[in-house]
Amino acid sequence: MGIVAGLDSSSAYSRLVVCDAETGQVIRQAHADHPAGEATPESWLLSLGEAAGGGLLEEVTAIGVAAQQGVVALDADSQPVRPALCEADDRARSAALGLVEALGGRAAWAEAVGSVPEAGHPVTQLRRLAREEPEAARRATTVLQPQDWLVWQLLGRPPRWTTDRGAASATGYWSAVAESWRYELAELALGHPATLPEVLGPAEAAGRTPEGLLISAGTGVTMAAALGLGLGPGDAVVSLGASGSVCAVHDEALTDPSGTITSYADATGRHLPVVRTLNATRVLRGAAELLGRDLAGLSELALSSTPGAHGLVLLPYLAGERTPELPHTAGTLSGLRRESMKPEHLARAAFEGMLCGLADAAGVLRGRGVRIERVFLLGAAAELPAVRELAPALFGATVVVPEPADYTALGAARQAAWAQGVADGSLTAEEPPPWPSARGLTHEPGEEDLAVGSAVRKQFEAVREETHPHAFGKPGEAAGTEAAGTEAAEAAPAEG
Repeated sequence: MGIVAGLDSSSAYSRLVVCDAETGQVIRQAHADHPAGEATPESWLLSLGEAAGGGLLEEVTAIGVAAQQGVVALDADSQPVRPALCEADDRARSAALGLVEALGGRAAWAEAVGSVPEAGHPVTQLRRLAREEPEAARRATTVLQPQDWLVWQLLGRPPRWTTDRGAASATGYWSAVAESWRYELAELALGHPATLPEVLGPAEAAGRTPEGLLISAGTGVTMAAALGLGLGPGDAVVSLGASGSVCAVHDEALTDPSGTITSYADATGRHLPVVRTLNATRVLRGAAELLGRDLAGLSELALSSTPGAHGLVLLPYLAGERTPELPHTAGTLSGLRRESMKPEHLARAAFEGMLCGLADAAGVLRGRGVRIERVFLLGAAAELPAVRELAPALFGATVVVPEPADYTALGAARQAAWAQGVADGSLTAEEPPPWPSARGLTHEPGEEDLAVGSAVRKQFEAVREETHPHAFGKPGEAAGTEAAGTEAAEAAPAEG
C-alpha cells in the first residue's frame, strides 16, 4: 500500500506525519507554526508548505487532513469573505444563546441535530458573522470548515466542495440521526441560504491532486484523534484540561433533550457521543495552590491518604457545572471533622472529586447504553500518579495513558491509508486499516479496587444528591447516573 501522510492543522501550527500505510508506523514527521495574526486560510497553506519542505512527502501516495473547528465563508468567486472564524469568545457565546432562543430552546436543537449551539460551533460563527459583519455575511455563498477548504486547495480548487460526516456533525446544521444537512439551520444562522459541501463516506476519496496524490475526505480534530488512537466499541476518551470531557464510540446517534450529550459522528461510520464537564484540572490546581504544592506534590500528598479521603468529599463545581446542569453553583467540601482536617485528605478529596465528576459524565453515556470498558486518559494531568492509581477503580474500566503523539495527524493518515486501500482494492469500505491502538501504560483494576471505587463513588453520589437533589433527574429518569455509574464500578472490566 505504500506510505501516506496525515495533516493536523491546528489553531497554532501545521503538523505532518508520514506513515507506513499497512502498519501505521511513523516514518518521519515535521511541524511549522502558523504565521502570527488573525487566522487567514492562506496562512494555513504557508505553514503546510513549510512543514512539507525538504522532501517530507516524497513517495507519499495519499494525504488525509484534519483541522481546527471554524468557518471559512466563500463568496461567488470562491474567495474568503473575511479571515476564518475560529474564536470561541464572549461574542460567540452571545450568538450561541441567540440561536438557542431562535429555534425554541435546547431541546429543539438537540432533536434537530443532536447538539445545542456552543461558542465554537460553525453554526454559531455564522450567526456571529451575520450580526457583526452583515456585508461580509451577505457576500457568503458557500460555507466550509478549515479542513474542507484545505482539501479543496490541495485538489486544485475543483468545482465541488466536500467534507465527511464526522466534521459535518460538529457544525450544528447536520443531523447525526438523519445523516443529512439541515440547510434551514445554516440559513437561520447566516440569514440566507448557502451552499454546503457534499458529505463523503468514511473511506471515500475527495479526489486527486494535479500531481496524482489521493486526498481522503478529511475530518474534524476530535474524530481524527479517535481514529489515530484506534478507538472501537467499548472505548472512551477522557480529556483532562481545565474542563473535561468524555467521548465514546457507539453504534447509533444519541439524542438528548437536555443537551447534555453532544451527538457527533465519527470518521468510521459509527458515532462519538460526548459529555463535557466544566471542572477537571482546575480543581487540582486550586487545591494545590491552597496547600502550597505543585501538582506533583499534590499527587504525592493524595496518595498518602486513604480511599474516601477519611470521609472528606469535594463536589468539584468550582466554575459552576454543566454535567449536571448547575451553572450558578459553587464547589462544596463535605465531611469535615477534626480527624479529616489534614492536607493529605484534602488533596485526596480533590483527585477523587475531579474523577468522580468525570465518572458522572461517563455515567450519562452508560445510562444510554454506551459501553465503556477501556478509557484513554489524555492531558498533562494523566501523567500524575494519583490520577493513574485512582482512575481505573472510579471509572470501572481499564485505563490507558497513551504515549505522547499527534493522534490527530495519525488519524488523518489512517483515513488516507483507508481511502487509498479502497481505491486500489486492498481494503474494503467497512473497516479502516488495522493499525494498532495507541501504546501506553495500561492500568487494570482488580476486584478489590473495583469494590473500593464503588464505595468512593457512592459516598460522592450521596453528598451530591443531598446538596443538589435530583441534579441528574429523579430516580428512573434517563438523565440519572447513579445506577449506571455504580453498576459499572462494581462490574469487572471486559478484556481488551
